[in-house]
Amino acid sequence: MEITSLSQLDLSKTYSYADYFSWKFQERVELLRGKIMKMSPAPSRQHQRISSKLGFSIQKSLELSSCQVFYAPFDVRLESVKDDKLAKTVVQPDICVICDLTKLDDRGCSGAPELIVEILSPGNTAKEMKHKFKLYEEAGVEEYWIVDPTEKIVWQYHLENGIFTNHRPLIEEDVLHSLVLKGFSIELSAVFSD
Repeated sequence: MEITSLSQLDLSKTYSYADYFSWKFQERVELLRGKIMKMSPAPSRQHQRISSKLGFSIQKSLELSSCQVFYAPFDVRLESVKDDKLAKTVVQPDICVICDLTKLDDRGCSGAPELIVEILSPGNTAKEMKHKFKLYEEAGVEEYWIVDPTEKIVWQYHLENGIFTNHRPLIEEDVLHSLVLKGFSIELSAVFSD
């Protein structure tokens, strides 16, 4: 049976990337450990502006690098498995940087990106962000930024011995220095400015 609407699915079931890839509906969803998570509707103008500023700055800093920058919607299958039926987690981070280009295929990324950036929207739930935090940590994402446009704060996490560490939230007056993208820094006042 062809799935053309999210309402055709049993949201209590566990699904794989093979299932996800076969769906023909317009609603945006992610799979977190096989469970369907509805994504927020189209991001706000502020969200898009922050994504553009960060993404452009990251891309510019990587011009002499083999690393590549991707924006949602871009499928990241956190498990690096050959069989799509085994992949149970598919996310679409706002921004991700992939330096190991062997992880890329025609459908997106198979394995953990080096950097993931999530920009909070009103639709993001604390539960969803807690799940993603743990998933990104377990998958081996080296650096993870959570950007809160309302509070003008960035939480920057770096993976050390398999655990995300964070010293303090960065505020609008701070400069964000990436620990993974060597030489990358950006003034957060520029990111949050109108």
